[in-house]
Amino acid sequence: MYYFKPLDPKDVSPRALVLSLMSSAFSAPQSIGRLIDAAALFDIEPATLRVAVTRLLKEGLLESPGRGVYQPGPNSRALTRRVQGWKDVSSRIVPWKGDWLVAMTGHLGRTDRKQLRARERALGLSGYKETKSSYWVRPANLARELDDHRADLIGIGADDAISILRVTERALPNSERWETLWRTEDLARTYKAATEAMTASLERLPNLPKDIAARESLLIGQAVIRTINFDPMLPPELSDQDAFLRMVDTMVRYNETGRKCWQAYYASMETS
Repeated sequence: MYYFKPLDPKDVSPRALVLSLMSSAFSAPQSIGRLIDAAALFDIEPATLRVAVTRLLKEGLLESPGRGVYQPGPNSRALTRRVQGWKDVSSRIVPWKGDWLVAMTGHLGRTDRKQLRARERALGLSGYKETKSSYWVRPANLARELDDHRADLIGIGADDAISILRVTERALPNSERWETLWRTEDLARTYKAATEAMTASLERLPNLPKDIAARESLLIGQAVIRTINFDPMLPPELSDQDAFLRMVDTMVRYNETGRKCWQAYYASMETS
């Protein structure tokens, strides 16, 4: 689970910057020139940026449809689609009937550390929490059919052999209350903090220099998008769903403003 905190410019690595730009919901294939212009906002040298792009190409996280042009590669497309889906979160949830989704992972093993991280990231991105009994659960308030949901998990890194069950009745020890696995007060605070940060930034951005406005919109916008994508999308019975959806609505406006900031910045670089 990720709680909102604006990114620090010093923490924006060349790799993270490229992947952020590639996963942007308004992103077309990016030229190396534009990637270098974006990197300049974070004091990343062109040579360093080129090295990051080359490594991402080798990992299949980028591909080049033309000379000096890049887009998400085969190993990142499913996750990119997942990240870009933040605008549609309200359509991905349905009223909760009190049943649960249970991801059975005990048979999958833990010796492959890379796959273990990928599995846990996929489950975390999908709102699951690990129980004391080492399986993962979440409320069954997702709109996807069970088979489709399982395929989604596999697409973003879970094991092909993962099993997903829908549970309507439970008989558990008193120490295992699934409803308490999520820190809902922290979630409410992060929705409020993210919404307030975007609202304040929307007032500042029109008056900022083009480069500073573009940088700020990425630092705040990417942090909010990560907050949305890592949110468990709990039903209103367990969390403040209205505050979460207000944060998403604010991000829709912020995203459009950020797009205009980046367009203005790129245009200024072309004429300078």
